[in-house]
Amino acid sequence: MIKASGKLKLLLVDDHAVVRFGLRMLLEEQDNLEIVGDAATGREAIDAVIRLQPDIVLMDIGLPDISGIEATREIKKIREETAVVVLTIHEDEAYFFNMLQAGASGYVPKRAAPEELVTAIQAAARDEVYIYPSLAKLLVTDFVKHGDPRDPARHPDLTPRESEVIVPLAEGATNFEIGEKLNISPKTVARHRENIMAKLNLHSRADLVRYAIRKGIIRA
Repeated sequence: MIKASGKLKLLLVDDHAVVRFGLRMLLEEQDNLEIVGDAATGREAIDAVIRLQPDIVLMDIGLPDISGIEATREIKKIREETAVVVLTIHEDEAYFFNMLQAGASGYVPKRAAPEELVTAIQAAARDEVYIYPSLAKLLVTDFVKHGDPRDPARHPDLTPRESEVIVPLAEGATNFEIGEKLNISPKTVARHRENIMAKLNLHSRADLVRYAIRKGIIRA
């Protein structure tokens, strides 16, 4: 995404006007950044991405209509090349993994120093992922807790069809969407999902997302 000329176009998404104003003041000082718009809700953010085609969206999670997680998922479907960097007060595991699963390229808490936010934005511009150090430890802790998923003794191999199903499943697709993509029925998808969860000893969608990130099935 790094541009040979011109500036990176940023869209600011936060339901607090004072936060958006502060971010604008901070980021407009960066020579290669241009604030092309802002939004106070998830729906406004999606509409703004369609209209303004920003390079990067700075996304809050707690929005008054749809969550930043859902908005991020929709934005990535609409315009995959737009990177999303999360700026939020939420630092717990559920929000963190769900945002990564939705397609975020960076995760920064609002308590972070301004330099950390700029670093995350510049990393996203290079098509890299930036995770705030204290949050990156969640990935390490989760890896240590669950062991190396590449260990063949840890789980049986998936069948070729199960290997096809696990990718869109980890990305949040529904049984119907997966069935349409693979030309199989939603009931067959559900059966494959049950088999996958059983073989890998997973018990929830969050478990599946963590596994997929560690395995490299989906982008972290």
